[in-house]
Amino acid sequence: MQIIETPIKGLLEIQPKVFGDNRGFFLETWQKDRYEAAGIDYDFVQDNRSFSTKGTLRGLHFQKSFPQGKLVSVIIGEVFDVAVDLRRGSETFGKWYGVTLTGNKCNQLWIPPGFAHGFYVISEVAYFEYKCTDYYHPEDEGGLLWNDEELAIKWPIPTNSKLLLSDKDKKAINFKNYCSKNL
Repeated sequence: MQIIETPIKGLLEIQPKVFGDNRGFFLETWQKDRYEAAGIDYDFVQDNRSFSTKGTLRGLHFQKSFPQGKLVSVIIGEVFDVAVDLRRGSETFGKWYGVTLTGNKCNQLWIPPGFAHGFYVISEVAYFEYKCTDYYHPEDEGGLLWNDEELAIKWPIPTNSKLLLSDKDKKAINFKNYCSKNL
């Protein structure tokens, strides 16, 4: 597999080796020893899958007291995936990184604990899967506003397109408010 370092320390794009022929393809989406050698030395305790339609934006979500590391990928479709560094003391605190993940490319993004995460669906539909290093605690969930001016995330949303957001994501806090509450 190929490990691609991003500008944010610890945040990695992974391109697993894909074996293909005229019948289709095969790949290992997780292999403990290989991922540990790449610096992803965590125990995963939960796997999640979501289905979304074109124009859906999910996030930016995080766990306050029980931060989750996530190994994310798209099974079918294409999304623009974003991680925002919320690790206090990090040189890249408040910075974001985005990458297009596709079912055809089979690429993954490793998001260490301490990040907010979200994605925007580019294709007609997307099946999104991720492994988590901690359990989901609904009472511990937080959210940053997807279009926060200070974060200035460059989402690939076409002008005049219909954006599908949950009520929870519409009411998320801005980054400045997050910082003032989490000193």
